[in-house]
Amino acid sequence: MNISYKWLKEYVDFDLSPQQVCDALTSTGLEVDALEEVQSIRGGLKGLYVGQVLTCEAHPDSDHLHVTTVDLGRDVPSQIVCGAPNVAAGQKVIVADLGCVLYDGDKEFVIKKSKLRGVESCGMICAEDEIGIGTSHAGIIVLPDDAVVGTPAAEYYHLESDWLIEIDITANRADALSHWGVARDLYAWLVQNGYKTSLHRPVADCFPVDNHDLPITVEIENTEACRRYACVSIMGCEVKESPEWLKAKLTTVGLRPINNIVDITNYIMFAYGQPLHTFDADMVKGSKIVVKTMPEGTPFVTLDGVEHKLSDRDLAICNAEEPMCIAGVFGGKGSGTYETTRNVVLESAYFHPTWIRKSARRHGLSTDASFRFERGIDPNGVIYALQQAALMCKELAGGKISMDICDVYPSPIANPQVNLKYDYVHQLVGKDIPAETIKSICQTLEMKILEETAEGLKLEVPAYRVDVQRPCDVVEDILRIYGYNNVEIPTQLKSSLVIKGEEDRKHKLQNLVSEQLVGAGFNEILNNSLSKSAFYEDKQDVVRIMNPLSSDLGVMRQTLLYGGLESIEHNVKRKNANLKFFEFGNCYFFDPEKANDDNPMQAYKEENYMGIWVTGKRVEGSWAHPNEDTTYYELAAYVQNILSRIGMKQGVIVQKKTENADFFSAGVQIETRGGKKLIEMGIVSKKLLKQFDLQQPVYFAELNWTQLMKATKKNEVTFTEISKHPAVSRDLALLIDQNVEFAQIEQIARQTEKKLLKSIELFDVYEGKNLPAGKKSYAVNFILQDTEKTMNDKQIDAIMQKLIQNLKKQLNAELR
Repeated sequence: MNISYKWLKEYVDFDLSPQQVCDALTSTGLEVDALEEVQSIRGGLKGLYVGQVLTCEAHPDSDHLHVTTVDLGRDVPSQIVCGAPNVAAGQKVIVADLGCVLYDGDKEFVIKKSKLRGVESCGMICAEDEIGIGTSHAGIIVLPDDAVVGTPAAEYYHLESDWLIEIDITANRADALSHWGVARDLYAWLVQNGYKTSLHRPVADCFPVDNHDLPITVEIENTEACRRYACVSIMGCEVKESPEWLKAKLTTVGLRPINNIVDITNYIMFAYGQPLHTFDADMVKGSKIVVKTMPEGTPFVTLDGVEHKLSDRDLAICNAEEPMCIAGVFGGKGSGTYETTRNVVLESAYFHPTWIRKSARRHGLSTDASFRFERGIDPNGVIYALQQAALMCKELAGGKISMDICDVYPSPIANPQVNLKYDYVHQLVGKDIPAETIKSICQTLEMKILEETAEGLKLEVPAYRVDVQRPCDVVEDILRIYGYNNVEIPTQLKSSLVIKGEEDRKHKLQNLVSEQLVGAGFNEILNNSLSKSAFYEDKQDVVRIMNPLSSDLGVMRQTLLYGGLESIEHNVKRKNANLKFFEFGNCYFFDPEKANDDNPMQAYKEENYMGIWVTGKRVEGSWAHPNEDTTYYELAAYVQNILSRIGMKQGVIVQKKTENADFFSAGVQIETRGGKKLIEMGIVSKKLLKQFDLQQPVYFAELNWTQLMKATKKNEVTFTEISKHPAVSRDLALLIDQNVEFAQIEQIARQTEKKLLKSIELFDVYEGKNLPAGKKSYAVNFILQDTEKTMNDKQIDAIMQKLIQNLKKQLNAELR
């Protein structure tokens, strides 16, 4: 938001320097990003002085040049060659001294010592157009006799620079999107800090109506989107160039002057924060304005000549036959003001912020008006702004106000009321602020005190403060005017000891696993929780964003996979194909069956996940090892190491084939014995890789970190002494059905012997000749070990026989 220093002084009295104003505004929460001097005349007349021509003689080698000596108030007069026909001895003139920079459009030139026709010249006697104070070039400027020699030209012409204050307005401070809004905050700060000041603006109590020759009626069909609509007609306007003072103000804040009518509406918006729109009254067919929505797909051409298709959720300002404007966003072609316009209708309204924001995003239009409407303006400032604009149209365009203001306000917006307790203020601020100070700040911020007790205040907050609805909001307002720097840093630190909880354990393990993976060559990535709607088109359990910035950010993610694939795609396209990534992040789910109006959050679930991606070459470009691709088994090893690191015991989990064909062409799913899914991993499907333009295989594992933490809650990772007793290895060659998986064999083995069975490995698979149809052969190694004694043959054989019987009984397995 651009604020003019001089414009600001029209509303609040102060004698602070521009920098002091910036410091004051920043302390109130209106952070100043930049302060820039704005010169009314380019260069600020620097290097120009009042001089007196002492002598004037004809140039010896020219019929039009003159050689003069000019007194600039120094010890020695300057010799200047001048070509102006009106130069004469005794005149008071404006002189550009050596080193002065003069401007001609975009060009600039420096006054230097030079020779003209062989005569030295040490300056330049100037005409109006040469220094920017006028357009005449008929001759040099001749000043009155009372002009004081040596006076800087800027001082003589009373030239004052303005200062542009650039403020970073946060989204909640719509009330500060005008000079008047900023003046209110500055006024409150000045009062709190003991400055003598006052806040004022032009009164509009007397609003003369010249005639009733152009009445306009208003009808609001959609009272949700349009809470208030007012208009007034003005006849006999002359559309022309704005006066210099108005153009200067608009130019200072970065606006391009257009014509007096348009400039008036822009002036009112930047002065008081109320966007206005002007219609050519001849285009208001039927002398009627209807505020309504149009049917879906209605074509509409905006002022810039672009055709838009209106949605049935776009609010339109219509005449009796057709739309004239997208409410609060953009005007329509042909309905604005042009040089031929004589009669105008001024619009001032309050539109629902959400409706305006969605329309602006829908059509890709962003204007100064929509920027204000979508953040919330002052519903009680609608009429004042309209009156001021109408009066300015009378003054600057010669129009006549031709109707009483038509104000349609079906359901007035009530000012919020807040109960504020002094103890609550002290507790939140961390300091006891006197009650009188609290009352003073509230009143200077235009909060009305409805009731006052020893405990606190009942306040009525102005409707334009859309961000002040609760006691804590009022405290924030009090504190920013009181001054954050006035709250002392305490000399004591009060704290309480807490017991390490589950969250602490979760983060500790997360850090340990992260360090483990980084040590193995992984990079951690962090992707947006908002994901593309296209990834979840047919899913009903997705958490959808109600007002997405784009379709690329339309839903909350349900998996980390897509974000990781986007990161892989980004790197592969930049010749970085050998990748190992991991990410911790939340995923979000919605259960429609649990939807409940009394408890809307019941249907939503948020869980923490971990994703691991491996792709490309495991070894590449090594003299000691041939190139080798990464494999699924490398990924499985990383996952197994993570499970070991967090204390997950093998006997409490079950592994089976994954059924998630959308993600994996092949893979496994690891669950608890109770059926809770912990991990899903495998080879990412080619169909999915094609969506991301990936040609190389990608191996992905997704760990439900929330469920893993629950499953290992009671586990402790402790060291175990290396057994002094030898382990025993036994191999079995099993003939099994084609549909039997190794995970089933492993599960049966661990159920058969839970204490002594240490590991199970599949070391050979055979399918082919000499086997019955529908059969395959697995060679499986079993490691048995007793940490307390050496196992004997009888004990070993008993375990193996029991294992063979269980495999035969449950899987119909046979020994080869």
